[in-house]
Amino acid sequence: MKLERRDFLKISAGATGLVLLHPSNLQRVGEDAETSADQSKLAMLVDVSKCVGCWWCYAACKQYNGLPQTITPDPEEPPELSPETWTTLFTTRKDDKWQFRKQACMHCTDAACVKVCPTGALSYNELGFVQYERNKCSGCGYCSEYCPFEVPQLQTNKISGDALMDKCTFCIDRVTNDQPTACAEACPTGAIKFGKRSELLEEANARVEELRKTNPDAYLYGANELGGLHVMYLLEESPEVQGLPNDPQLPPAATVHDVLQWVGVGAVGAVLAGFGLNYLVARARMVKEEKK
Repeated sequence: MKLERRDFLKISAGATGLVLLHPSNLQRVGEDAETSADQSKLAMLVDVSKCVGCWWCYAACKQYNGLPQTITPDPEEPPELSPETWTTLFTTRKDDKWQFRKQACMHCTDAACVKVCPTGALSYNELGFVQYERNKCSGCGYCSEYCPFEVPQLQTNKISGDALMDKCTFCIDRVTNDQPTACAEACPTGAIKFGKRSELLEEANARVEELRKTNPDAYLYGANELGGLHVMYLLEESPEVQGLPNDPQLPPAATVHDVLQWVGVGAVGAVLAGFGLNYLVARARMVKEEKK
């Protein structure tokens, strides 16, 4: 059987395409620039001292995204994040007084979900947040497994067994048209602010200094965590009290997963080299036989 040149090119092109056109590998070409937060990108700043637990952010998220509506939740049993609830409130009780914190995707600069997503359904938007393309989701669950904030939630079809993930999209259709996120627009107290991350950071640092005059535990969460979050919090207490990890880290398994993808690239490269060597050997044999 003769190995024609065009056949070799077809095989090589196909194998190369598996590597170069794979979404997760495309994301990594030049995306290491995202390891430090670009201060000109968009973000939200949540001041928990101004949150009164009105649940308007929760309702606005549901209405804008067409999610099933519910009655105003009870702070004693707040709804958990789910494929049908992308924004909720984390509640705590102190001295017979309820405290509230908006809870949703943190839109990390160094996001575990983006690193482990095998289909490119999760990626970094040029405006800084983590965007999600639901039609690309394979339901593998890696994002849900590795997120240090346990944000992505899977919904499984009981009949087919197929799964899909859902989470906050940062209101991509709004923010890319110079509009604030639905939750920020709905907030009646100014507890949620939307804008350029650099400007929000300046405001947050000034606000922390003000709060620390009477509360030494005041803390800005998200300025540097995981490369810088695009949802930052002004906290009156330690992060753990507000249900946040004190020092969020990428799980080691997520880093290993990222490395293995590049090992796969090297393996395919070796296969391509093998194809090339085989072609040259076969071609030389054919030429030799023709001369005989």
